[in-house]
Amino acid sequence: MLSRVPFHGTDSPRTIIRDMSNPLKKSFLLDPGVIYLNHGSFGATPLPVFREYQRLQRELERQPVEFLGRRSTGMLAKARARLAEYLGTQADRLVFTTNVTMAINIVARSLELGPQDEVLSTDHEYGAMDRTWRFLARQRGFRYLKQPIPVPVADRAAFVETFWKGVTASTRVIFLSHIASPTALIFPVEEICRRARRASILTVIDGAHAPGQIPLRLDELGADFYGGNLHKWLCAPKGSGFLFARPEVQDLLQPLVVSWGYESETPGPSRFIDQQEWGGTRDLAAFLSVPAAIDFQEQHDWEGVRRICHDILRAAEQAICQRTGLARLHPDDPAWTMQMASVPLPAEIDAHLFQERLYREYRIEIPVMRWNGRNLLRISLQGYNTPRDAQALLKAVGELIQPVSPKRFQKKVP
Repeated sequence: MLSRVPFHGTDSPRTIIRDMSNPLKKSFLLDPGVIYLNHGSFGATPLPVFREYQRLQRELERQPVEFLGRRSTGMLAKARARLAEYLGTQADRLVFTTNVTMAINIVARSLELGPQDEVLSTDHEYGAMDRTWRFLARQRGFRYLKQPIPVPVADRAAFVETFWKGVTASTRVIFLSHIASPTALIFPVEEICRRARRASILTVIDGAHAPGQIPLRLDELGADFYGGNLHKWLCAPKGSGFLFARPEVQDLLQPLVVSWGYESETPGPSRFIDQQEWGGTRDLAAFLSVPAAIDFQEQHDWEGVRRICHDILRAAEQAICQRTGLARLHPDDPAWTMQMASVPLPAEIDAHLFQERLYREYRIEIPVMRWNGRNLLRISLQGYNTPRDAQALLKAVGELIQPVSPKRFQKKVP
């Protein structure tokens, strides 16, 4: 039953959707003693999907040769076709990977870049991906540049213009997030991809937080390469992700791990799939469970779930900013955030200690990070969350952030 009630914990009442029963909460295996507001880090898998995952693992162990040697190719193709339909593309443009880190490494290590070349990104990118590009830049001599995108952002056209100021005659690759990890902003990647195509610049998109959180139509998006996680917002098991590559650029890719797919004696639907998807003996159950995750969300009106999560998130964001007096990072517009948002906290707070206290004293699992000189509290909500979870966070923030005693969170100087 859904109703609207006052949202407490702020200086003035606000309204928010309240789920009085929330049957989805019972579908997840999360510890009921923890208020889990960190779906964005690793995700959580619903019980029906997890059972399918374990069923496949047991099936593998019952007859490994039958499963891996005779059936795996067909099963992967079927799962890939279901995923392609969900993502708005074709099955021969996708391969399963364990995560986005692996997908982006396949692309970054394959591209022939040298001392005359530049890869342009933003200062909002995920640390593991920054490290990947810096590592390769040191090895090969190209420049990895990060165009600053100031916050608060104003509008999407201004974002594109600000980013495009970093493009030069040497720019060969644009790499950026679809939804940024530290700031949780949804970037206008469609327009950037269109501009890049006209300028003959390759685009590589980190979609770690996009599949399941926002609708995706990869063929329409226009990216050359797109890596996505399925274990986060789609709620598939850990170790499930994908790499998308347009047919015109698939030949640029080299296998990250050379195995039987290279020089395959029984070629599959594409060399891209042959070379990238089979990396030797491994557990394929996470990949094969992806259709079950898609089915679960379709059966539970996930578009409606997203809207409810967004309403809870929006009210929580406004309440915390009212408490701290700090501005939000984005306009009040769902084009910028859906189920995840980063909220500024006072500069004098020690982010690590604040996160530790939220967990230790209030049992709230939520990341607090230092980014570009700012403290950010990243709230990410999934279908198992309720307004009560958000109210617990507001209560904790209200108790921990006391304007009269900010020194509680300053680092001690020996």
